[in-house]
Amino acid sequence: MSEFKEQETETFEYTTQGFPPKPIMKERGGNAVMRSLLSLFIYALLFYFLFNDVTYIAAILIVIIIHELGHFLFMRLYNYSNVKIFIFPLLGAFTSGKKQNVSQMQLATIILAGPVPGVIIGSILFYLNLEWKDETVKMLSTTFLYINLLNFLPFYPLDGGRFLETLFFKQNHLLRLVFGIISIMALSFLFFYSPIMLIVPIMVGLELYNETKHQKIRDYLVNEKINYRTDYPNLPDKDYWLIRDCLILSFPKKYPGIPAGNYQYHMAEPVLVQHVNAVLQVNLKNDLSIFQKISLIIFYILIFIAPLVFLIRNI
Repeated sequence: MSEFKEQETETFEYTTQGFPPKPIMKERGGNAVMRSLLSLFIYALLFYFLFNDVTYIAAILIVIIIHELGHFLFMRLYNYSNVKIFIFPLLGAFTSGKKQNVSQMQLATIILAGPVPGVIIGSILFYLNLEWKDETVKMLSTTFLYINLLNFLPFYPLDGGRFLETLFFKQNHLLRLVFGIISIMALSFLFFYSPIMLIVPIMVGLELYNETKHQKIRDYLVNEKINYRTDYPNLPDKDYWLIRDCLILSFPKKYPGIPAGNYQYHMAEPVLVQHVNAVLQVNLKNDLSIFQKISLIIFYILIFIAPLVFLIRNI
């Protein structure tokens, strides 16, 4: 982190005089529902051009909506703010929200609330259809099972991988890095299913690259006694500008022409604000005992393996 040490001497004079207020960005919350509906429509339209099967498209959309609603409802239950559902055409969807003080149990529950209802619904429909023998119900049940069991695979960024990360190594950067590399190698096999799915391991690789740089910045902040386990509204003005300097020095190609140590607002400030937010971390309360972790792992294995075995035996 020598580049940060050099920057420290360059900005000392300004530091003694004070820092300008950090920029406050307006939340885009009013039309979040409209954006979600629009992305859902685009998703359906692209699938229609690919498969030209309205029934199959409707089944996929139902499964995705129920899955994301599980995450959404539990985030709201645990008092997350700014909870939104994002739908990405051909790739899937995810739900985001904000909360600074997070419980390990709550986070694990939020993650499981996505795939578990879908697996249960799919299993019930599949079992009932052994009597009904209806092709539409069979297609709907297998869609519920395939999509949610795929999400249960123990690789990041799937729900199964995020679940294991939350239980064992969310706050350990080295283990997260190793786990991310394993996930990239495993998810690369999706290329043989569909070339477009290769974008998933590529995105994970980019995230790992950025996160490694972010962790170096956090290590520097620890040495400087700057608290990065806070949310943006509570981040002191001085800390914003110092983290901003670290980002400019660490990502010179992303921020060309923006000098570190010059504390004036730039056209790229909205991007820098989002990047500073990416460096900040939540406070995770490790409130799960060993017994609770073992119980959750057993539940995870059962909810994953049992429907899979039942599905294979009856197809």
